[in-house]
Amino acid sequence: MMATAIREIAHQIVGGPAGTATRFGNVFDPNTGAIQARVALGGQADLDRAIAAAQKVQPAWAATNPQRRARVMFKFKELIEQNMQALAELLASEHGKVVDDAKGDIQRGLEVVEVCCGLPHMLKGDYTEGAGPGIDVYSMRQPLGIGAGITPFNFPAMIPMWMFAPAIATGNAFILKPSERDPSVPNRLCELFLEAGAPEGLLQVVHGDKEMVDAILDHPAIAAVSFVGSSDIAHYVYSRGVAAGKRVQAMGGAKNHGIVMPDADMDQAVNDLIGAAYGSAGERCMALPVAVPVGEETADRLREKLVAEIGKLRVGISTDKDAQYGPVVSAQHKAKIEQWIQTGVDEGAELVVDGRGFSLQGYEKGFFVGPSLFDHVTPEMSAYKEEIFGPVLQIVRAKNFEEALELPTKHQYGNGVAIFTRNGHAAREFAKRVQVGMVGINVPIPVPVSYHSFGGWKRSAFGDTNQYGMEGIRFWTKVKTVTQRWPDGGAGDSAFIIPTMG
Repeated sequence: MMATAIREIAHQIVGGPAGTATRFGNVFDPNTGAIQARVALGGQADLDRAIAAAQKVQPAWAATNPQRRARVMFKFKELIEQNMQALAELLASEHGKVVDDAKGDIQRGLEVVEVCCGLPHMLKGDYTEGAGPGIDVYSMRQPLGIGAGITPFNFPAMIPMWMFAPAIATGNAFILKPSERDPSVPNRLCELFLEAGAPEGLLQVVHGDKEMVDAILDHPAIAAVSFVGSSDIAHYVYSRGVAAGKRVQAMGGAKNHGIVMPDADMDQAVNDLIGAAYGSAGERCMALPVAVPVGEETADRLREKLVAEIGKLRVGISTDKDAQYGPVVSAQHKAKIEQWIQTGVDEGAELVVDGRGFSLQGYEKGFFVGPSLFDHVTPEMSAYKEEIFGPVLQIVRAKNFEEALELPTKHQYGNGVAIFTRNGHAAREFAKRVQVGMVGINVPIPVPVSYHSFGGWKRSAFGDTNQYGMEGIRFWTKVKTVTQRWPDGGAGDSAFIIPTMG
C-alpha cells in the first residue's frame, strides 16, 4: 500500500513563494500518533518579507474610515460561520479536542470579531468645548502601525482572533506566529480574512520556533506584541519585548481553584468541576484543576460524587460525537502529564483515580490520558504549585472559608477562580477579597464575554493591559490629544506665556 503523502504547511506571507524553508516541524494526528503534515519553521528573512508587505499596506488601511474597516469584519464573520464545520474538523485533527469543543474555540474568537464590527463607536474620542478662553480640547485614538501575536496550541482559532481582530480593526497591520503544533487553522483564518476584502499584507502568518519569536521581539518595525503561553516564556517575551521598546501583553499559566462551600448545589458543582477539569483534556488556561471543598463533610460528599461521575466519562477520538474529550496534543505532553501524576504520588497525595496507561482500542498509539483524581493534596506539593495542563483534578481540603480564600490568593498564579455557593454574602466577600483576575460565582470557567476583557494577575499576566474589549482597543492604539484655539486677532504678549485653562 502506498504511504499517504505528508502535506506541507507554508507561511501566509505576501510577496514570496512557498517551499523556501530549510527547517520543518512535524504536525501530528493526536488520535493516531502519526505525522500528518510538516510546517515551515521560518526566521529573520521570512519575518522581514512579511514586515515589508505590512508596511506597504498599513498606512492606507489606517486612513480607511472605521465603518469600511468594520465591513471587512462583518464579511469575515460571515465566512467563518459558513466554514464552521470544516474549520472545527481541521482544528480537531491537529489539536485533538473533540469537534464540538473545537466549534466552541472558534465561536469564542468569533465573538471578539463581532465586537470589532462595532468598532467605529469604540474609537470615538473625548471632546471638551471651552476648556479655556476660546480653547477646545479633543482626543483621538490612532493605530500603532504593525502588531504581532504569538499564540499557543490549545486555542488555535480563539486566541489569534482575540489578537488580530481588534488590532486590525483599529487600523494596524498584523503578523501572527501561531503554535507549530496545530498551524493549519491560523493559515485558513488568514485566507478567509483576505477573502473578506482585506488588502494583501494586512494579516500574515509566519511559522517558527524560538528563532522566529526572537526575531519578532527584536524587530524595530513591530510596535506591539501580544502573547499567550506558559508563564516562564511569557516573562521572557515581556522582558525582551519591552527592552526593545515595544508595548507587550503576555498572558501566562494558571492554576485555577473551585471553592465548594457546604451550602453549594453539590450536583451542579460536580457537573461543573467535571467539565471544567477534564474538558479539552484539561489543556486550557481557564481549566479548573483544583477543587477546594470547605469542611470534611463537604469534601467527602464531593469526592464520592466526583468518583462516580469520572467513571462515566468517555474519552475518544476527536470525531467521536459521544466523547467528552480526546487526546492531548503530543506524545511529549502526554509524558509530561503522566510524570506530574507520579510526582503527586511521590509527594504523598492520594491518587483516587489513575488515568495513566489509558489505551483506546484501534488507536493505541494516540496521545490519550485518562481522567485522574487526587485527594489530600496540600499547598506545599509541587504538583499543586505548578500547572499540569492535563486531565488531572486535585482536591485540596480547607477547614473554613478563610482558608479556602487564602489558597488562590497566595498561589503564584492568579488567572481564574470560582466559588460554588447559595450564600450571596459569601460570594460577594470572596469576589471582593480574592487576589485573582477573573472570578466566577457558580460559573466554573469565568472567561469574560467579548465586550469585557480577559486577563489574570500575578504570574498569569505580564503587562498592564488585558485582551480584547476596550482593554484590547487601548492596547492596539495610542491616544493623541489636541488643544486648539482659533484666535480672532494678533498673538500679543500672551504668546510668551504658558497657556492655562483658567
